[in-house]
Amino acid sequence: MADGQDDPADAEQAGSKAGEAAPKPAEKPAAAKPAEKPAEKPADSKPAEKPAAAKPAEKPADSKPAEKTEAKPPAKPAEKPPAKTAEKPAAAKPPAKPAAKPPAKPAAKPEPEPPAFEKGISERIASKFGDRAEVKFVKEGRIGVSAGRDDVHDVLLYVRDELGYDHAESVAGVDYPQDGEIEVVYHLGSYTDPELAGQVLSVSTRAKREEVPIPGSDGTRLPSMRDVFYSVEFHEREVFEMLGVYFEGHPDNRRLLLPEDWADLPPLRKDFAIKGR
Repeated sequence: MADGQDDPADAEQAGSKAGEAAPKPAEKPAAAKPAEKPAEKPADSKPAEKPAAAKPAEKPADSKPAEKTEAKPPAKPAEKPPAKTAEKPAAAKPPAKPAAKPPAKPAAKPEPEPPAFEKGISERIASKFGDRAEVKFVKEGRIGVSAGRDDVHDVLLYVRDELGYDHAESVAGVDYPQDGEIEVVYHLGSYTDPELAGQVLSVSTRAKREEVPIPGSDGTRLPSMRDVFYSVEFHEREVFEMLGVYFEGHPDNRRLLLPEDWADLPPLRKDFAIKGR
């Protein structure tokens, strides 16, 4: 074929290639990469050293600094002692209470005048025996007289024969260990004299008290009044066995209530103790 004319075959082939190669869509631009970090400084790279500070110029050795004169602090003014605060007056103490007075003892009542009748009897006994007999008390219907063991027999004879007391109503015994004595009291009355019907005359005496009694064989002895008043017979026997007082001249000094073989202390003495208690 001549130059300048296209071969129809070649044109047809070129058209077919042109139809095959379809235009492709435009590709998206690649995402921008982040900026890279600056490269790390090498480890051996030290920061720039600061220039050394300039040393002050040395002073010549022999030049001494001028001595400073120390300024003395101004003298402190003398301290005044703190002013004392006015002291509070001491609280007034309450007035002391007067000491409580002990209750006044009631005035002793004067002893009543003893009845004339009983006083008359006691005065007759006192005038008869003086200091051999002592009047202990005088009350209405009661008179008390004490006498020594050697005088009691005479006193009982006198009150029987001169004053009208004709019998012994009872005989009692009292133990006084603190005194070392045992007291025997005769209570006398009268059946025959109406004026003495309501009267009781007590005549007492005392015997020595033995610490270890042997009734009938020791020093606890008194004269018996059996010959003055017959009625004392059983009473004196009872005092003998209960308190250990032996009555000289008594016709029958046997035991009255206790067994004959009683070997213990007389049971009415204060040092007697019941066995088993």
